[in-house]
Amino acid sequence: MVDKEELRSQFVEAFEEADYPISSPMDLVPALPSGPSTKFESGDFSMTAMELNTKLDGEFPYESVDDFVDDVMSSLEDQDLI
Repeated sequence: MVDKEELRSQFVEAFEEADYPISSPMDLVPALPSGPSTKFESGDFSMTAMELNTKLDGEFPYESVDDFVDDVMSSLEDQDLI
């Protein structure tokens, strides 16, 4: 079972150092500890940042890490991935 709060915390930690506002997924890469291969895991959920990008339904630009992570979480929930 996925712990959504734990997963959200992982996303915030990984993406909070990006230079906001961000206008594309490429703006996030320098902030990621392992670049596009940074992995997020909780319960039976496991996905790299590169894979996560293919699941995002939101639209750039994002003004803050919270705005971005809110859309990431919504996208994953809408697709029944978490």
